[in-house]
Amino acid sequence: MQIKETPDMWVLRLCRRLRIPEIRQAAAECAPLIEQQIEEVGLTVDGPWLFVSHNLPKDGKTPFDWEICRPVARPAAYGGSIELCHFEPIIVAAGVHQGSLRTLFTQGYAPLVAEIEMSRHHFSGESREVYHDWRGPGAPYHRIEIQFGLSR
Repeated sequence: MQIKETPDMWVLRLCRRLRIPEIRQAAAECAPLIEQQIEEVGLTVDGPWLFVSHNLPKDGKTPFDWEICRPVARPAAYGGSIELCHFEPIIVAAGVHQGSLRTLFTQGYAPLVAEIEMSRHHFSGESREVYHDWRGPGAPYHRIEIQFGLSR
């Protein structure tokens, strides 16, 4: 587990209320819309895809608030239809999962959650997945950074 501050960033963001099993479909629908908007208005990508969850449940049945975000360089002006949002830095506990999506929760989330629970830190309710190396939905290997926001 690494305790660190996230970067200050501007992102194009689409938000959904969904359940964990619905993330795959939502990402497949939303990512092309964001990519198209970036191209249409001439934005510059400034980081990997980012999924933000608020009060991520421990089961696949409970709905929660989810955001798919693509960091972009802050434009001088923006008139696109997808929300441009500023993320200020936050303090997170982070760990990197290297492997398939099938093991993301058991080998990525679970050990990090256990480590945070054993520490003096407290969850803020926000968590993030940063897709540093995404190779497609069925690929056996990805490098995904998992971040849990910490409250002070």
